[in-house]
Amino acid sequence: MTSTTTQRRSAAFVAMQRMFDEGFATGETAVVDEVCSPDLVEHQFGTAGIGAEAVEHVKAAIRDVHRALPDASFTIEDTAEVEDMIWVRVRVQGTAAGPFFGPPSGRHVDITVIDIARVVDGRIAEHWGVPDRFALLAQTGILDRLS
Repeated sequence: MTSTTTQRRSAAFVAMQRMFDEGFATGETAVVDEVCSPDLVEHQFGTAGIGAEAVEHVKAAIRDVHRALPDASFTIEDTAEVEDMIWVRVRVQGTAAGPFFGPPSGRHVDITVIDIARVVDGRIAEHWGVPDRFALLAQTGILDRLS
């Protein structure tokens, strides 16, 4: 399943897709206020928080990811939903053209992110994100500098 299909999608799927397409892929943070609950509970390492703090952390993550991978594309490849919960497997592809733990490497990046969200009334109320950080570190050359 990809984000380019024309099938009718659930409100949860649309919320997740908007975060990737309108947020992370562009670096624009306004979508966070539209798609995330102001009472957001964020569990992802590095962005964890509750309420306004969580919302600001998500906005910072969008800016950071876009700065590091300005041409990144996000494709939802798999999804599952049960009641108010959605799970998505997302493929992220781009070029490490911005700073990321040092100067840009210019290397191609192709990683997987697993996101789980509780969506209430079309807004993300709770989120767990698991990006493949090890693959990101390896593909950007960070691990090469450590050896």
